[in-house]
This record gives sequence, C-alpha cells and structure tokens, in this order.
Amino acid sequence: MRKLIVTEFLTADGVMEAPNEWHGPYFDDDMARTVAAQMAASDALLLGRTTYEGFAAAWPAMPDAPGADHMNGVAKYVVSSTLDKAEWSNSTLLDGADQEELAGRIDGLKRSEGGSLSVMGSAALVQWLLIRGLVDELDLLIDPVVVGHGKRLFRDGMPAIPLTVARSQMFGSGVHHVVYTVGTPRQEGEGGSDA
Repeated sequence: MRKLIVTEFLTADGVMEAPNEWHGPYFDDDMARTVAAQMAASDALLLGRTTYEGFAAAWPAMPDAPGADHMNGVAKYVVSSTLDKAEWSNSTLLDGADQEELAGRIDGLKRSEGGSLSVMGSAALVQWLLIRGLVDELDLLIDPVVVGHGKRLFRDGMPAIPLTVARSQMFGSGVHHVVYTVGTPRQEGEGGSDA
C-alpha cells in the first residue's frame, strides 16, 4: 500500500500560493536534495485542476530543468469536475463531481503497489483529502518569511486534525523541513488530548 504525501512550500504564516514570488532566496543545496528525495520516493502525482494546468503549461516547456524528467514522465491523476481532458503526458482525469466515488478512487490508488502518491499545490484538494482522512503525511518546507496574503494550506473552519512529527530539520537558509504523520480528523465536540 502506498502513502499519500502532501508536499508543499509554505511561508511562516502558512501561505502556499505563488511560491515563485517568495521561495527563490531559500532554494539551496539542502532544499535541492530534499526535493530530489521527495521526487525519487514518488511514482505518481495527484493534482487539482488549477495546479495541473499550471504545471502542464510549464514543465513540458523546460525539459532540461532539474526535476523535469520526473514531472513530465510520472503518472498524474487530475481531480476536476470541469476539465474534459488531461493532455499532459501520463495524465488521467478523475471526475470530482461525485465526492464519494472520488474518495473511493483515491483510496484505490493508495491500495495499489508503487511509490508514494504525491500532492503538490492543489490547496482545495489537499483540504478535501485531509478532511476525509486520506492524507498519510504532510511534508512541509517552511520558509522564514511572512507574506501576509495569499491562499493558505489550512483554511478557517477545518476540523481539528492531529499531527505527529515524524522528522524535522532546520536548513542553513532558515527553512524548516518538517514531516508530519496525519491522524484522523476530529469532529467538533469530540474530546481527547490529541486534538
């Protein structure tokens, strides 16, 4: 059974949107090794429509960029209720209209053989996956910068989701790399010390 791992660049105030605007100064050798290891452990991507469209426009146009072979060659599963087709190489469209059916399809992907199933970007999809208890790990690279605006990984109103630190490392750049294992979301009113 494969793990579903959410890998994200974040700011210290939890923003994940537009890392091209704030992440560059923190990409060093430690970061490069970490991202390469994340890619090596994954043999499939699960993406929301917006992230998929951005990646599909960018990665094929830069075949010599670090990570391009992986991004262009890996299996990609795209969750959308509006796309008719997904043309980027090795892409499969997963209809997001029926949420129960979608959860079953994703659970089926997790039960198949292979490396990890990685989610990048895709804020709405990540939140949906977390609420349904489908995420096994959060692999976060937290930059020491506050941007004060933008889409956040965790939106207001999400249920409490217990996390356990599996690994943590501080890079020389000040980036905090932390990997959490993810527990089952707790419904409002539930007690317990791990909420």
